[in-house]
Amino acid sequence: MNNGKDGGLHASIMIQQIIRNAVCIFLCLLSLIPFWIMIVNATRTSVAIQSSFTLIPSTHFMTNWNNLLKQAAEQASIWRYMGNSLIIAAGSTILSVYFSTMTAYGVTAYKFKGANFAWAFIMAIMMIPVQVSSIGFFRFMAQLHWTNTYLPLIIPAVAAPATVFFMRQYMISALPLEILDSARIDGSGEFRTFNTIAMPLMKPAVATQCIFAFIGSWNNFYTPSMLLTSQVKFTLPMFVQQMRGERFRSDHGIIYAGLVVTIMPIFVVYFILSKYIIAGVALGGVKE
Repeated sequence: MNNGKDGGLHASIMIQQIIRNAVCIFLCLLSLIPFWIMIVNATRTSVAIQSSFTLIPSTHFMTNWNNLLKQAAEQASIWRYMGNSLIIAAGSTILSVYFSTMTAYGVTAYKFKGANFAWAFIMAIMMIPVQVSSIGFFRFMAQLHWTNTYLPLIIPAVAAPATVFFMRQYMISALPLEILDSARIDGSGEFRTFNTIAMPLMKPAVATQCIFAFIGSWNNFYTPSMLLTSQVKFTLPMFVQQMRGERFRSDHGIIYAGLVVTIMPIFVVYFILSKYIIAGVALGGVKE
């Protein structure tokens, strides 16, 4: 009797595992299909894209790529647009992650009056959409004569409430305050303690937030299109969006080639730092 029950239980567990694996595989394929379609269309002609649908790559990628380079060269170059995006994304990512980690460290490691209010204020700011403050932000940047520059796209990244929230949740479970007290007793200054002790312990969370911040800044189209007017300063997403204008609307092959180029740096950053995502999210969501 026990053997029959054990066999039935084992079969039930195997069925559940098969169902879970099948669902995971299906969701994985479902998430990859849009990227695959984009890559396939980058290898096809515009006429073929409009006339039929296929998941099999064609042989016209180099033609679309050369046409893309020619179109970009009319104002700058594809590498110039990519460099512009890289400057903005790298600068904003460094400032956002470092100073957000420092802010979370201050709220977590220090006990002071108004700490709860400061944390509540940060959470309230996180709830405000960017579009609500866009008009005031643009007027402020115009008064500073920062329009058509990269400064308003990099410096404001210092204030990133969502990153602060993630870092604080991670610190609660992964940063022993006793180590900080020991460092202070040994004469370590606060900045040295933060940079040499807290930051290394936060490495998984820092890497995770670097991915999110880089992707968010690289894909950002709304704010750069509002502030940048000179075409030589356009970001790569702005250039790809421009290709959808009247002059390029008929050549979808070039547009898809531009989209492929746009996502390549994102994949590179993701694959370099992806090993930290699971550890960062898991530990950041656990409280002692």
